[in-house]
Amino acid sequence: MSNVVVVYHSGYGHTRVMAEAVAQGVERHVGSTCLLVPVDEVDQHWDRLHSADAIIFGAPTYMGSASAQFKGFMESTAAFYLAQPWRDKLAAGFTNSGCLCGDKLNTLLQMAVFAAQHSMIWVGLDLLPARSSTGAFEGQMNRLGSSLGAMAQSNVEQTPDLAPPPEDRCTAAHLGERVARLAERMNPSPL
Repeated sequence: MSNVVVVYHSGYGHTRVMAEAVAQGVERHVGSTCLLVPVDEVDQHWDRLHSADAIIFGAPTYMGSASAQFKGFMESTAAFYLAQPWRDKLAAGFTNSGCLCGDKLNTLLQMAVFAAQHSMIWVGLDLLPARSSTGAFEGQMNRLGSSLGAMAQSNVEQTPDLAPPPEDRCTAAHLGERVARLAERMNPSPL
């Protein structure tokens, strides 16, 4: 069993769709639970964050960086930084933008550095990049070729029921399941 919390911000609903996919992946691992926490509700859930086995961070990439709301969440953790309640917890991240690149790697790097500052252990994506000789990546996970975390691309004119595409949602679910599995291995249940 593992207890995972997903903390995320979603400006237009697309990153929320990714957060839900991550949570579904966590819960695919038998006995694992997942709590979704939008950053504007985090003050009600600090105890759950501190007691979690893993925390997965999610934010849209705006102007090559995590959203201001997500950065506000990151800064709010300064209140307990010295106590290190997240020391040795697993951490992972996901992001979404309207462009194929959109400088999403920078957002994942921000999250990884943030996790390191809290003495967390970062979990990357264990999927090889999707491959195509035709330029089409239908049905392949990790179509954007990320290693640091799950990336998604949502056409800006599409609503969250259509974007991000299924491949990106499956990639996010895979990340959630991986984190849950590794959290269980790090914290085995007593016999």
